[in-house]
Amino acid sequence: MIRPAITLLGILLFVAVVSLLLPGTDGPLVRTRLLMGTVTEIRILDPDAEQFDAAVTAAFAEIERIEALMSPHRPDSEVSLLSLAKKQRTVSADLRRVLQTSINVASASAGAFDAGLGRLVRLWGFAEGNPQVPTKAEIDRALVGTGPGALTIVDDTLVKRQAQLAIDLGGVAKGYAIDRAIQILAAAGVRHASVNAGGDLQLLGDRAGTGWRIGIQHPRRKDGILARLELADTAVVTSGDYERYFEQDGVRYHHILDPRSGYPATSCQAVTVIAGEAMLADALATAVFVLGPEQGLPLLARFSADGIIVSRDGSVVTTPGLKGKVEWP
Repeated sequence: MIRPAITLLGILLFVAVVSLLLPGTDGPLVRTRLLMGTVTEIRILDPDAEQFDAAVTAAFAEIERIEALMSPHRPDSEVSLLSLAKKQRTVSADLRRVLQTSINVASASAGAFDAGLGRLVRLWGFAEGNPQVPTKAEIDRALVGTGPGALTIVDDTLVKRQAQLAIDLGGVAKGYAIDRAIQILAAAGVRHASVNAGGDLQLLGDRAGTGWRIGIQHPRRKDGILARLELADTAVVTSGDYERYFEQDGVRYHHILDPRSGYPATSCQAVTVIAGEAMLADALATAVFVLGPEQGLPLLARFSADGIIVSRDGSVVTTPGLKGKVEWP
């Protein structure tokens, strides 16, 4: 079986809504749309939140714009055109920022994160909803030219080591779209908001005087909570092997691929990363999931990020920065 791609598992945002939203009430403004392959929610808690309805519309439009730029499933997207380019191509400012973050994390993680895995991702078929286990020969061919140094940015140009490299930003584009949405809300004067795209979360300010209460999904207990955090003005992203997976011949295969082997990573069950930007947290969560706790903790420290890592045996480790801040059920 395969779990649906559209999911609200990962990180669950708990916000008490006392009254229904009626015209003139001083309640939160909540809007949802289906974007970036998942349900995306924008929630504003400012007084007279309805005054920011136009800002919410603009934030959703920005997410939609980023999706159009970076979706590998749209033949006219900038990412698709980059994949078709022989060796190099000029890139937009948006894509340059996302690619540079991807390259930085790839370099720091010795290739545990790789934005050049487009052919491998398509081979496994998770995004298309028709996953399958490729042959070893197919995987080897898809990995040709990938790895650290496969992509570089020179001024405003992306240079590919191999012409056949296909770009896939599934591990970072959603985070960037969330960051941009938060920036638009902040520019409009919003002070207390959250943008949640299928569990990838960015918080603007606090929850009107207190921290936002964040529940971290337990990777092996459906609807169970692993831990709770109280946070403000930060991003929280979780990568887990329970989000999209299928079983074949008694073996479970999930969508987080190890760039070194071409197969699903096996070091972790779930990784939650807390960082200043959702884009960075997104990339780090994938890299740490591939690396496991021993190598993942130093990587988080290198980027001044915090995290909760559930290793493959179910044991849990946290970064020193979360000491005393995690509530365990």
